[in-house]
Amino acid sequence: MNNVTNERYRQNYHIMPPQGWMNDPNGLCFFKGYYHVFFQYHPYSAEWGPMHWGHVRSLDLVHWEECPIALTPGDFEDKDGCFSGSAVVKDNKLYLIYTGHHYVEGTQQQKFWQNQNIAVSEDGLYFQKSDKNPIIATPPDDNSDDFRDPKVWHKKDVWYMVLGSQNKSKQGRVLLYRSKDLFKWDYLKVLATADPSANEGYMWECPDFFELDNKKLLLVSPQGINAEHGMFKNIHQTGYFILDQDKDNKSVFHELDSGHDFYATQTCMTEDGRRIMFAWMDMWETKMREQADGWAGTMTLPRELTMHGDRLYTFPVAELKALRSKLLFTQNKLSKEIIFKSSSHALEINADLRWANFKTSIYFKLSDKARKQVLTIEFNPQRQKAYLQRAGEDGERQASFSLMQQLKLKIYVDSSSVELFINGGESSFSERFYAEGGLNFNFSSENLIKQQLNVYCLKENQ
Repeated sequence: MNNVTNERYRQNYHIMPPQGWMNDPNGLCFFKGYYHVFFQYHPYSAEWGPMHWGHVRSLDLVHWEECPIALTPGDFEDKDGCFSGSAVVKDNKLYLIYTGHHYVEGTQQQKFWQNQNIAVSEDGLYFQKSDKNPIIATPPDDNSDDFRDPKVWHKKDVWYMVLGSQNKSKQGRVLLYRSKDLFKWDYLKVLATADPSANEGYMWECPDFFELDNKKLLLVSPQGINAEHGMFKNIHQTGYFILDQDKDNKSVFHELDSGHDFYATQTCMTEDGRRIMFAWMDMWETKMREQADGWAGTMTLPRELTMHGDRLYTFPVAELKALRSKLLFTQNKLSKEIIFKSSSHALEINADLRWANFKTSIYFKLSDKARKQVLTIEFNPQRQKAYLQRAGEDGERQASFSLMQQLKLKIYVDSSSVELFINGGESSFSERFYAEGGLNFNFSSENLIKQQLNVYCLKENQ
């Protein structure tokens, strides 16, 4: 196994690998009293490599326990990687459905093929791969070799699966399958596909399909969407379509998060019926400074999904209040500026800011102990846009928000990440940052604003 050589960027309360590399969340589920999160994992270096399934579990969605590696590649049906997939409970057993990855010999890993496989556990900790693998051996005839990331669910005594894929014309799409027993699958149809005349991507990864408030939602991570109108500036995106299957069409694509570091979402239902989501809080082809310390990658906080008209909101789950250890700072007054600092990198910031008028912006600034900029966000009421600027190249991102008398912000700060939610989850930014020592925070405006601020220190190193 790889070893962590420096703790400086290790997270306090986010899911991260014990060592080595982490990417996509997999297998979100509730089983025998625990919430389970699996993830793409390479334990032998801080670089992407042959994918294993790492595993953590929690009783409360707040405190996470490391579990044994769930899937290790190398068998005939997953020789070069156990790629992403999902988990379901059937007959009091936990099933993992995942993609087997295979490189074509003699092509220096330039060509590959993929199939779908299954493993089962009685206790949710130790898994046995099925001797019936693969459960889906090949993609449809009109598909490319990209054929991965199964998400499975149950409805009216039938199991359904969506798969991320690409047709032979290099357009991203999602395939729909059906089964009665999880082992024999029938291909039904293309659930949705990229419009070749639109900017919708050449490959769709990590699909997730569910209903929420009578809306049919398809979450997906398209590769190859071009930046336009200040959006889609990451190398790849994650967002959603609203599907109308009666009319066989879909809405425009909406990004789920406007930050630099957000990809590969997966959802599940909580025990009390909420739809929650995790994402990988990093992005392909970006520099992760923690790789020098023997590890790479972290997850977002768990977020609850709710519909507001035709808009999907994401907001941290209520259980996270259990992380609060003490009130660090509070203020309720009329002023142009509020400044506070913290030696801790584990904070929850709740800010309610009332505009004096809708002509001047409100700013949030985060800087390191030397007051060097880490993040600056301008909330511009006239344009109804939030403009984020992160230190370094390709720093700007933007998000829209509705203009109301009050701007409500919830911000979670950890050792190497910031997650900022606007107006109850209407928009959000997920960002990795790297700063050692204390942090400085500033809310300001050119005009007087009514500022109500509560900042909590959170329990560290859970």
